[in-house]
Amino acid sequence: MRAAIVIGVISDTHGLLRPEALAALRGSEHIIHAGDVGDPEILDQLATVAPVTAIRGNIDKALWARRLAETEVVELGGTSIYVLHDLATLDLKPEAAGFDVIIYGHSHVPKQETKNGILYLNPGSAGPRRFKLPVSVARITISATKVGAEIVMLG
Repeated sequence: MRAAIVIGVISDTHGLLRPEALAALRGSEHIIHAGDVGDPEILDQLATVAPVTAIRGNIDKALWARRLAETEVVELGGTSIYVLHDLATLDLKPEAAGFDVIIYGHSHVPKQETKNGILYLNPGSAGPRRFKLPVSVARITISATKVGAEIVMLG
């Protein structure tokens, strides 16, 4: 039986990759960045920890960001994950499409909830602090029997 798979989830770095965010993602087998990257160097730094899947957020308008899709589908450990930046733009029924997890960012508010058997996860913002919102990332753990998530508050 295979050990659990750990996926690091980060969003809304806006050009700032904090050392504590990078440290919190260490040990991940894969990292998902849910948009508003802000600087391609961030993706290079994340790739030193684990393979990265990243999407384009609403601030990612520079030439380098064109290589990022607006949505991605990631399959890891038999779990199907749909990644988009702004949950309000979700234009499919995750249950009908067979997704187990929806990862999104944009609001800078960390949140996890399960609706209709699907985990919805926003890791919050790991970049510059906005208003009084926390700085955070998330981890998803996929085992043979379940998918779990935790939000990791930084600093």
